[in-house]
Amino acid sequence: GVCGKKEDTSNLQDLLVHICKGVAVAAEAKNVSGGDLITNGRFITKSLFATITNANFDSNAIISFIRNGIKLRDELSKGHSDQPDGVTWPDCVTWTDIESNWESKGAAIGVLSTENEDVRSLRELLVYGLKGVAAYAHHAELLGKEDPEIYKFFIKAIASTTKNLSVDEMVGLVLEAGKISATTMALLDSANTSVYGNPEITEVNIGVDKNPGILISGHDLKDMEQLLKQTDGTGVDVYTHSEMLPAHYYPEFKKYKHLKGNYGGAWYTQKDEFESFNGPIVMTTNCIVPPKDSYKNRMYTTGVAGFDGLKRVTENGDGTKDFTKIIEQAKQCQAPVEIETGSITGGFAHNQVLALADKVVDAVKSGAIKKFVVMAGCDGRQKEREYFTDVAKQLPSDTVILTAGCAKFRYNKLNLGDIGGIPRVLDAGQCNDSYSLAVIALKLKEVFELEDVNDLPLDFDIAWYEQKAVAVLLALLHLGFKGVRLGPTLPAFLSPDVTKVLIDAFDIKGTTDAPTDVAAIMG
Repeated sequence: GVCGKKEDTSNLQDLLVHICKGVAVAAEAKNVSGGDLITNGRFITKSLFATITNANFDSNAIISFIRNGIKLRDELSKGHSDQPDGVTWPDCVTWTDIESNWESKGAAIGVLSTENEDVRSLRELLVYGLKGVAAYAHHAELLGKEDPEIYKFFIKAIASTTKNLSVDEMVGLVLEAGKISATTMALLDSANTSVYGNPEITEVNIGVDKNPGILISGHDLKDMEQLLKQTDGTGVDVYTHSEMLPAHYYPEFKKYKHLKGNYGGAWYTQKDEFESFNGPIVMTTNCIVPPKDSYKNRMYTTGVAGFDGLKRVTENGDGTKDFTKIIEQAKQCQAPVEIETGSITGGFAHNQVLALADKVVDAVKSGAIKKFVVMAGCDGRQKEREYFTDVAKQLPSDTVILTAGCAKFRYNKLNLGDIGGIPRVLDAGQCNDSYSLAVIALKLKEVFELEDVNDLPLDFDIAWYEQKAVAVLLALLHLGFKGVRLGPTLPAFLSPDVTKVLIDAFDIKGTTDAPTDVAAIMG
């Protein structure tokens, strides 16, 4: 597909999801609790995270997940023959027999194996949303924050995809996934801020220094912390890329003077940027593009990320990672080639924006701010995504753009000015920090004493791309937001009937063109 994954790896990932369903069915039947709930919940969330777009291209890593899943499932199920296929497969005995059937089985149980279009659509909407939520739950877990209720829902929801439920029941689960998505993003927000402090308004350098550097991409702040600690005093600088840009906003990371800036833009530009960076690159999560041979020998993966042939940074039993070899390689590399100069400003998470609430409210009451436009989401390489740049340019000067996720790279380097000292682009952070934007909106509803959050001067123009975007969308629907505009295309897995349900219940709409949509937003 779009991500460049090989067919055999894709089939293995379908099989891993199938095994996750088996684990969930067995866990639900046994009504697991306590340590068993945590163990099985962690496996399901980490496995689903590994199957997210652009995360893991390593077949051997996926096979390892499958092995672990079969063992977990069999411990729970004891081979009950009346259970769904995800519980009973395989019926062969030896691992050699199992391995010989992996790829063909994966191909047989893929998305299209569900014939009914609407059932398939609702199941996939649920599974894709859960994959996004799984990423956020796993990040929170790494920082010591877990909620058993989240794991309970994962087990219930994944198991539901093996059952003949009514459309109403499936819609109900999809909407409940929105509630769990909001809960999980709040949990991750608490994890990030309790460990690294509340994000602050920060000017981030986009040029380079003279020292050799290490480039870190992805979303994992714990990896960021360990890399900064281990590079301190080595003469090697650290730069962020794409979704790691918001690391600059956290007080705990600001104390490291060798955190020099952000290099490049969104994930899809990495082939050119990784080549010109010259130093090692660490991919902490998803957003991998199949690498060029020219920099493959200095690109590393860690956590759930993986790519066949790339070196890995493994995790020790205590959760620590050793970046020594990467640091030593960096010392032998040239400094990064400068590809741009200047700075970009971010750090407008909910705590920071609410500290400016009086100023924001005054600007709205005076008419200086006419409209807030949420332009968060996930970006892609397609030319039609220039739509978001065009919208940002065409929005009137009395509008403020609230953003999070890599979609911001379509417009966060434009000179759009400010409104009475309030920048016209307020970047809350990573895609999971879309939660911050919802918190800001709900707080403004309270300040303006409105009955309905949809009465705010607020519109949504969201960049749709992958599973985390589904998780964010479902969270917004749960929180009561309507009229969300998605683009540049609606998700392909939505059937016409399911799309109609979303339109009728939540006024979901697709983007058209920049002039038309800007007129509708301002209207």
